Amino acid sequence: MQPDDQIMQGPGERRVAEAAERIVAEGRPRLHRTWTSLVATSLLGGIDVGVGVMTLLFVRHETGSELLAGLAFSVGLIALLLGHSELFTEGFLVPVATVIAGAATWLDLVRMWVTVLVMNLIGGWVCTWLVMQAYPDLHRTAAAVGAHFVNGGYTLGTFCISVLGGGVITLMTRMHHGTESMTGKLIASIATAFVLAGLGLWHSVLDSLIAFAGLHTGRTAYGYADWLGWLAWAVLGNVVGGLLLTTSLRLVRSAPVLSDDAPAAG
Repeated sequence: MQPDDQIMQGPGERRVAEAAERIVAEGRPRLHRTWTSLVATSLLGGIDVGVGVMTLLFVRHETGSELLAGLAFSVGLIALLLGHSELFTEGFLVPVATVIAGAATWLDLVRMWVTVLVMNLIGGWVCTWLVMQAYPDLHRTAAAVGAHFVNGGYTLGTFCISVLGGGVITLMTRMHHGTESMTGKLIASIATAFVLAGLGLWHSVLDSLIAFAGLHTGRTAYGYADWLGWLAWAVLGNVVGGLLLTTSLRLVRSAPVLSDDAPAAG
């Protein structure tokens, strides 16, 4: 597929068209992976984020600073980028654009979303268990930070925090596809980690792993049932934010390219 010169004119629109092409080219194989590949990649995504949670808790324990802890979490997002693993909220822009372009079905998308979310949580649960066993000094911090999220309540404010979290992580995906520069992609990952974790936005996988870390200590007033209720609220907000704040508007801008690719994809 070549961008239509009559539709996408100028260097800015040309870059948008090229980014849309890269998105569909990446999304097609992602949505048609085998079960084994999808499960393994998603488990690795949970482990990668778990490494980021480990650094976040360690820096939070040592400094007491949420902003520095958020910056430390960038280790997790950098691992996702360089390790080519899969994170649930990264499955909004690329897979949805691929379905819109006709290169996959909505059933393929649902299959990917459910599998990635479940495997992210399983991989993260195991990783945070190892972290809590290895660093008992982090127990108090993990329990306190986990309770901050799980006991946050189901209010308009917390829903908006979840919407912003979904929008920010999806924006990172868009920035990654907006450049071929690895330096630019790394900067986008670091900046996103700072905004997401440093400002306390709700992210269904990241904050679930923090909640798991607290649960592994046995010192929390919340349990797995409380976490499940929180998870449903966070996932809803993340999906709304990822699809409405970022994905839908990007798709509108890239619509000429995606519609031009649909016949070829079919």
